[in-house]
Amino acid sequence: MKFPSPSRNFWLGIFALGILGCAHEKKETAPAAGADGYPIAAVDIRQVHLTDNFWLPMISRVQEKTIGFALEKCLEEGRFDNFLIAGGLKQGTVRGAMPFDDTDVYKIIEGASNSLISAPDPALSAQLDSLIAIIATGQEADGYLTTWRTIDPAAPPATWVKVKEGKRWESLEASHELYNAGHLYEAAAVHYRATGKRNFLDIALKNADLMVKTFGPGENQIQAVPGHQIIETGLIRLYQITGKQAYLDLATYFLENRGNPEHHELFGPYSQDHLPVTEQDEAVGHAVRAVYMYAAMTDLAAMKKDTAYLRAVHNLWENVVNKKMYLTGGIGSSRQGEAFGEAYELPNLTAYNETCAAIGNVYWNHRLFHLTGDVRYFDIIERTLYNGLISGLSLSGTQFFYPNALESDGVYTFNQGACTRKDWFDCSCCPTNLIRFLPSVPGLVYSKTADTLLVNLYAANTAQLELNGTTLQVEQATEYPWDGKVSLKVEPESPAEFTLRLRIPGWVRGEVLPGELYAYDTEFLPELRITLNGQELRTRTEDGYVTLRRQWNPGDVLEWEFPMEPRTVSASPKVAEDLGKRALERGPLVYAAEAADNPGQMDHLRLKDAQHFQAVPRQELLGGVVTLESDSLVAIPYYAWSNRGIGKMKVWIPKTD
Repeated sequence: MKFPSPSRNFWLGIFALGILGCAHEKKETAPAAGADGYPIAAVDIRQVHLTDNFWLPMISRVQEKTIGFALEKCLEEGRFDNFLIAGGLKQGTVRGAMPFDDTDVYKIIEGASNSLISAPDPALSAQLDSLIAIIATGQEADGYLTTWRTIDPAAPPATWVKVKEGKRWESLEASHELYNAGHLYEAAAVHYRATGKRNFLDIALKNADLMVKTFGPGENQIQAVPGHQIIETGLIRLYQITGKQAYLDLATYFLENRGNPEHHELFGPYSQDHLPVTEQDEAVGHAVRAVYMYAAMTDLAAMKKDTAYLRAVHNLWENVVNKKMYLTGGIGSSRQGEAFGEAYELPNLTAYNETCAAIGNVYWNHRLFHLTGDVRYFDIIERTLYNGLISGLSLSGTQFFYPNALESDGVYTFNQGACTRKDWFDCSCCPTNLIRFLPSVPGLVYSKTADTLLVNLYAANTAQLELNGTTLQVEQATEYPWDGKVSLKVEPESPAEFTLRLRIPGWVRGEVLPGELYAYDTEFLPELRITLNGQELRTRTEDGYVTLRRQWNPGDVLEWEFPMEPRTVSASPKVAEDLGKRALERGPLVYAAEAADNPGQMDHLRLKDAQHFQAVPRQELLGGVVTLESDSLVAIPYYAWSNRGIGKMKVWIPKTD
């Protein structure tokens, strides 16, 4: 991996702060860890090495361009200054626009740490130490770490008017002090996994110990819950590293008192603080807060075998997929509060679909899959990944969507004042969340139990793992999502019996998404032919997987081909916005018509019944895509739109009368 390279001026700037190179390199083995409770485990990203032409270039772009670009922005906008001012190493007032600006630094370190897990790099590790040393300067002696409060407790960032003047922990519904801590814990846990160093972990643990002393049921404790969730999953991560029960107890406390009016004055539906979490069955309020909370609830369902939590997350998931999810996997339709809308409220031009919400939805569904093994969760993960999540990042790696609309008129400035991608935002949570998330994608490809390997996603890679004491290498060769051919070579160190489960994507099984919101216009259930060493196997799909249990020999090769015919989709008639319209798909990709390919035609586009589309490989276009072309329109993959300037775009196209 190439180190993400901000300009020389960036590192000169860090050097001028007197921090570069002063971090220690303390390594320890992990203390006794807490079990995560999940019956299915992800195959760690250090064991999966992508070789594909879709995800690998995208991740490399994040590593080589996006991280460096974001570090430059953090330096320009005072993210690092705030830690130094808080620590007394620099004079000044708080810089930046948001009370959660600290988290941008944490998320960049988390993304870089995920890169280190995949490809150890001493130079990158040392440079992260320099950034961590800056963070350490802003931590107060008792562990407190929210720089704007430390700099001047009565003066929140100038543009953030939701926080009352005051002291620590006041205005928790808006101060983001606990949200900041959650991202700190998440990032520190990944950095520790990547490097074995405790420099960042110790900062997080010191802060978490303060939280344990401050919040909870004790007589002198503060009785409160976070305004913006994520500290819950962060505390659970620290528990899993350390085995310290108090961290798990505090995460549980925060969840179990949410929606409890006898405990605190409720924040309301916007913060999912209107009902006890186990009684919530409709996804409401700020979508990012919601899915972070649902992820923590799923963790507790797994760890505590808590049926009330399991029932609640199931009900919430059913509500989302049946009433509140876009075709692209996006969630959170309302610009008012970055929130879930009402049932079937799925506008296209004004769709919000925050990039952070798509990322949070993947985190949640990944947990649900490892708890239940239900293939539908990976159907949502795949659709979100290929469509409503990566649309947030430009092909250059340095421009971003905060919301992800499904239609543009080239005039309405849906993207925080722009109608195309922007290179940064005052609230820069989405760019840094993409940095945090994308390098972790290899960890989504496979899952396993003691004697079963589940192949969840299709991308060329090699992976090394162990099943039932047998060392195993698998090699996946494919041009997915452009081509449906897949080859899987199995290399156990010696002949061994185990199970392979091959996920058959929902779009192959005739299901657009789980739930009732979308359906293909024509039935198409192809017979899947799988060969082993050239000989056809008798297989069937059950629960979304083809299951193969046998003795596997070194060099065994499975081959099959998913059908990639273009297809049209209709929405439920309950989705008023999409009545009389269709959308185009091919494989896992949603397609869009864009003005650059359909000049002067965007207002007149129509889809006819049984309209024929040809899939055309275009290596010169948008980094290399397959377009869908007919006599009346050209469509590109949705994720790639708005990379050629401002113009009109439509996912949902009117049908002919």
